Formats: sequence, structure tokens, C-alpha cells
Amino acid sequence: MPAMHFVVCWPDGSKETCYSPSTAIEKHLLINHPYRLDEFIATTVRALDEASERVKAKFGYFCSSAMDQSAAIRLRAQQFSPEQVVIVETIKPVTA
Repeated sequence: MPAMHFVVCWPDGSKETCYSPSTAIEKHLLINHPYRLDEFIATTVRALDEASERVKAKFGYFCSSAMDQSAAIRLRAQQFSPEQVVIVETIKPVTA
């Protein structure tokens, strides 16, 4: 199951590299698409939940890294108002 990183550009211009344990993130997020913050959170949480479910289906347990990343995104988003814009700059495979 290939893991992915995606780079988020937050409304204040800061960038953060985030983690997904599967390629599920690719079908949910568009690169360079301006997401309203509330839309970004909902989409990302849904994608990371799906990724965690894929891990459970394959290994028998949910992915704590996906759940941690989801929580970190929700926590970081609290700094901004829901109508502000977030942009996903890249989505790429994790290389060892």
C-alpha cells in the first residue's frame, strides 16, 4: 500500500507536508485547487478516514498515522476562519 505526502499551503502562506497511508488522498484532493478551509477539512478528513479503512482491510487495524494527521489538520485549521482558502500544492508518493 503506497503512502503519500501532500503539501498544504495554509491561508497565512505557511506550508506543511502531510501524510496519507494510501493513495486514497489522490482521488479526493486536487492540486492547486483553492479550497475553502471548511471544504478542505471535510475532504481531507474523509480521505484520511478512507485511507485508514484501507489499512484496516489489509492489516486488520486502523492507521494511527492517518488519524493523527487528520487531528493535526483540524487543530491547525482552528487558527483560520472557515471561508479562508487552502491550496494543496503537491501530492507525491513517499519514497524510502
